[in-house]
Amino acid sequence: MQTVGHSEHTLKTALISKNPELVKQYEQLDPGEQRLLNEAFRPHSDLFGPITLHSPSDWIISHPEAPQDFEQFFSNLHRKSPSPGKQTIYIQCIGQILTFLKKKKPEDAFCVVGVTMIDLYPRDSWNFVFGQASLTEGVGIFSFARYGTDFYSSHYKGKLKKLERKSSSDYSVFDDYYLPEATSVLLLRSCKTLTHEIGHIFGLRHCQWLACLMQGSNHLEEADRRPLDLCPICLRKLQSAVGFRLRDRYKALVRWIDAESTDTPRVTPKHSREELVTLPKPVEAFKEWKEWVTRCLAVLQK
Repeated sequence: MQTVGHSEHTLKTALISKNPELVKQYEQLDPGEQRLLNEAFRPHSDLFGPITLHSPSDWIISHPEAPQDFEQFFSNLHRKSPSPGKQTIYIQCIGQILTFLKKKKPEDAFCVVGVTMIDLYPRDSWNFVFGQASLTEGVGIFSFARYGTDFYSSHYKGKLKKLERKSSSDYSVFDDYYLPEATSVLLLRSCKTLTHEIGHIFGLRHCQWLACLMQGSNHLEEADRRPLDLCPICLRKLQSAVGFRLRDRYKALVRWIDAESTDTPRVTPKHSREELVTLPKPVEAFKEWKEWVTRCLAVLQK
């Protein structure tokens, strides 16, 4: 295992910047928010750790790219921010991909994110991706396909007898397609990918500073190692783009986990799309994350 290490000075600069205006902006945050964000460069922080690499196939090794600090994010003229008329995030179940989303994007949408059960391959030279987003168009897509426990044991060889050209509105090709059981682990994995892709639409690039939701992932094991929340550097980017108090954010996340949802429909492999089963929201896999969020709140509220 290899650790991606950065000096305290490098992390501090990536978070706060050397630009006097951005430093002033940071100093105007309330003391609790500064205290939490400063965990980014505190040695041996128990809230935010370094990125670890476990194999040559991990994202940073396979897809080298320049890191993005807060100043680069803030100065990006092409990044999108919500506005009074465009502040809704739509989630759309689809079979087609980004061009479909662009055509179906409502006027008041900040972005539209599609959810599909189809494996995603953005280009022939890549293996699959869990999700993909277009910053300029405000659209993204992510797939549940590989999140079920029985995906790799499913076989479709021989089921397609001949190639057929279908219209873009004909979804019959997906009838009886593989549907995973909606487990707690699937919900956790899906939340990670969905929020990661929306982060890209807000202008956040892949994180190379600390263990973070915005890390790239090249395979399921790497995606599972990725935390559900943002490191302080990426958290400051999102806060700058959206505008929220960190305390309110973390309290809302705890409320979401604790809320007893008894009307969440679930489709399992034993049921058709017309036979939705109502089950409690499965959040068992979120237990450690809730404990982490609670510790962050304790730092904010000192």
